Amino acid sequence: MSYANYLNKETVMTPPPARSPRRTAEAGLTPAAVSRLAGELRLACMRISRRVRFESTDDIAPHQFSVLNRLEKAPCTPGELAEIERVSAPSMTRTVARLVELGLVERTADPSDRRQVILSLTPGAVALLRDIRRKRDAWMSVRVGHLTPAEQDVLEQAAVILTRVANE
Repeated sequence: MSYANYLNKETVMTPPPARSPRRTAEAGLTPAAVSRLAGELRLACMRISRRVRFESTDDIAPHQFSVLNRLEKAPCTPGELAEIERVSAPSMTRTVARLVELGLVERTADPSDRRQVILSLTPGAVALLRDIRRKRDAWMSVRVGHLTPAEQDVLEQAAVILTRVANE
């Protein structure tokens, strides 16, 4: 059957399964509705996060951006970085080696333990982080800018709430 015939064909639509009421009179959303909302929010946040993470990654990969982000907060050892990023030490060693090769991270000997190295950002890395954040913010701004004023108001409220959820 062609697509045009499919569009013209009368189809029998089955109603969606009955859903429990979304709200109770006294307590807000029902447990089932809370569960559905939680799943929808989780998926939406994951999709947005993935899209933003891969915006303007021409220069470095998302995992490298994450390492630079951590080092911006404070210099640390490769082992500390591996633990923070929850990756193996060999994996972090490869990532750090590539960032050093790109001129974004520098190694210095730990003054208290010469066997350790301290990793820190170069001025080029600071500029790159600023540029990537600017591009990612611009990507998000375009999308939010296309929303209605009412939708933008909802997102403004949602940002406060989601921040609170993330910090609990």
